[in-house]
Amino acid sequence: MLSADKAVRQVGSLDKEIEILSSVAELLARAVISRALEAENRRLLEDISGNARTPSFDIIGRSRAMQSIFTLIAQVADSSTTVLLHGETGTGKELVSRAIHNNSPRAKGQLIQVNCAAIPETLIESELFGHERGAFTGAMSRRRGRFEEANGGTILLDEIGELSFSAQAKLLSVLQERQFQPPGSSRLVKVDVRIIAATNRNLEQGVSLGHFRSDLFYRLNVFPIDLPPLRDRVTDILLLADHFVVKYARDMGRPVLKISQAVASIFMAYHWPGNVRELENCIERAVLVTPGFSIEPENLPPSLQSLKRAEGKKDFSRLDAVVQSEEKTMIINALLETQGNQTRAAALLGTTKRIMQYRIKKLGIDYRAFR
Repeated sequence: MLSADKAVRQVGSLDKEIEILSSVAELLARAVISRALEAENRRLLEDISGNARTPSFDIIGRSRAMQSIFTLIAQVADSSTTVLLHGETGTGKELVSRAIHNNSPRAKGQLIQVNCAAIPETLIESELFGHERGAFTGAMSRRRGRFEEANGGTILLDEIGELSFSAQAKLLSVLQERQFQPPGSSRLVKVDVRIIAATNRNLEQGVSLGHFRSDLFYRLNVFPIDLPPLRDRVTDILLLADHFVVKYARDMGRPVLKISQAVASIFMAYHWPGNVRELENCIERAVLVTPGFSIEPENLPPSLQSLKRAEGKKDFSRLDAVVQSEEKTMIINALLETQGNQTRAAALLGTTKRIMQYRIKKLGIDYRAFR
C-alpha cells in the first residue's frame, strides 16, 4: 500500500494526482516483487540444499497456480508414472511434458512428440508402431514407429482425445503390455517408454458420452495435471510479456525494451482466450512493428487495440486493472486453499459468503474447478 499525505487543502486535479501516484506505486511494486522473488529463491535454495538433484523448469510463472504445477512436476518426474495433462489450447502442455522429461532419469533419452489430431486414422498405427516393408500399399521399406524411437525415453501423445475408437484400442494394448507387433511383422517389439498424454478435451465427459474408452482413460489418468488458463494466473501476464519482449527483440534485432503502462493495462484487462500462446504471438507481432523502444497500444493487434481506454473514461485504467487482477488472484488463491468451498474462502478473506459469490460471478471464476 502506498499512502500519500498532502500539506495543502486545494488540489488542482485529483485525476492527475492519482495518475502520478499510480506510476510511483508501479515502480515501487516492481522493486518489491524483485525483492520477494530474491527472498523466495534464497528460501528454495535453503530447502533443497543437500539434495542430489535440483528440479529445473524452463517455465515462467510465479502465481500460486503455477507454483502448484511446479510441485506436481517435481513429485512425478522421478518416476515412470503415466501423466495426463489437461488444459486449454496454449497453456503450455508441451513445456510441462518437457520439464517432466528433463527432470527424470530418462532425460538422456528422447522426448518424442506425437500430435494425434494431425495423423489420419489409416496411418495412426503405422505412425505409432512402425511397419514392415510391404505391410500395405506404399510401404516400400521398413519403418520404426514413434514408440520404438522413444524407447528409454518419453513419448508425448498430444491431443489424445482426437484418437478414433479403434486407435484407442491399439494404444490400450501397448499401455498394458508395453509391447506391440508392427503391421506386417511377426516380431514383438518391447519398449521401455514413459507415457505423457495431453488434451484440451474433457475425457471424463467423453467416456460418459461413449466417445472415449473408459479403460484407456483410467490407464492414462494415473497422475493428472490440470494446467490453468492465463486468465486464472493474472500475476504472470506482465512477467510473461516482459520475457517475450526480450526474446523477440533479441531474435529480430529490434530496439524494443519494454511495454508501455497503457499496454500493461490492456494486457491485464484482456481475457486471453488463446492463453500464453496468444500472448506470445501478440508480443512477436508488436516487436516487429514497433519503431521505438516501447510497445504502445497502436502496435498491438486490432482485437487488443479495441480495449484502449477512451479519452475521459476509466474502464481500463491502470488502477482498475491492477485492483481487479489482485482481487481475482486473492479469490482464486482462497478457493485453491479451501478446495472450492465459498463459505470457507469468504471467511479466509474476511468477508461474507454472499459478497464472495457476487465477486466470483462478476469476475467469471468457476469455483467448481477448485473442488
